[in-house]
Amino acid sequence: MTDIRIAAGKRLAFPMADTVTHSPPKIAAWHQSRVAGIALMCVALFCFSCLDATAKWVNRSVDPMVAVWARYVSAAFLTFLVINPRTQPGALRTRRLPLQLLRSFLLFASTICNFFALKYLQLVETQSIIFATPLLVALLAGPLLGERVGWGRMTAIGIGFIGILVITRPGFGTMHPAALLSLTGSVAYAFYAIVTRMLASSDSVATTTLYSSVAGIVFVTPALPWVWSTPSSPLMWFLLATTGFYGAFGHWLLILAHARAPAAILSPFIYSQIVWMLILGYVLFGDWPDAWTFVGAGIVIASGLYLLYRERVKPRKPEPSP
Repeated sequence: MTDIRIAAGKRLAFPMADTVTHSPPKIAAWHQSRVAGIALMCVALFCFSCLDATAKWVNRSVDPMVAVWARYVSAAFLTFLVINPRTQPGALRTRRLPLQLLRSFLLFASTICNFFALKYLQLVETQSIIFATPLLVALLAGPLLGERVGWGRMTAIGIGFIGILVITRPGFGTMHPAALLSLTGSVAYAFYAIVTRMLASSDSVATTTLYSSVAGIVFVTPALPWVWSTPSSPLMWFLLATTGFYGAFGHWLLILAHARAPAAILSPFIYSQIVWMLILGYVLFGDWPDAWTFVGAGIVIASGLYLLYRERVKPRKPEPSP
């Protein structure tokens, strides 16, 4: 699934003094770093779009649970090549095991919901609903993290959910039940993002990444005997393996992107993923969304961009240190 992130809530400051004291080569390097980060972000989003498109394609031949299993196994294999107890001693040691297991389960639940939704919905429809994740995170950050959510943010969140209603149109006979799966996946991913922020102060990125990979396999493997269907061709095996590659490679590119540019700059480009989904959906499946889907997606994206703008222009006040 697409990896949805929220702006860091920090202003991007480039004081006038810097333009005076810094030499032109340093200023050029500063801009090149930002451009490189944006480019890496866009390639990562393309990988996530290919992941969803591949999952939708293989779902026509195998059960979505098989696709989820293949996605976790191939991603775990690639992850262990880089992060393992040998290269990262103590990587499996966590200070908050219950929270790690909860985070892993939330990611697994989100992936399951997304893969099943992709079997029935268009790529653009699922992605448009997933764009509600930043809105949900902003809503949950208040009661769970103690962050203040003002009226401006609450208004943007409410308008964003109106956009979701425009996309799904419940009560008009056009909503596929799989839309509820996609929305459930977004809710699970929002809680996953919140728990990830809780773990950031206690466990390393390597530890959190390993637990996500291993736990996903543990969660899905017991169900395989009940849903297993052998892929019909070597091509199908290859496509199943690429789902893990797209996910792992995309997340690696995200890390590189955030090392080169602040989240406040990168986050708005998340919404460019709708373009890739539109192209892949039309080329691979002949899908073209109706006008209401475009309208609803536009409302959700506008709400998300407003929240990002509020994070940059009016960041939350930091909580006092204990």
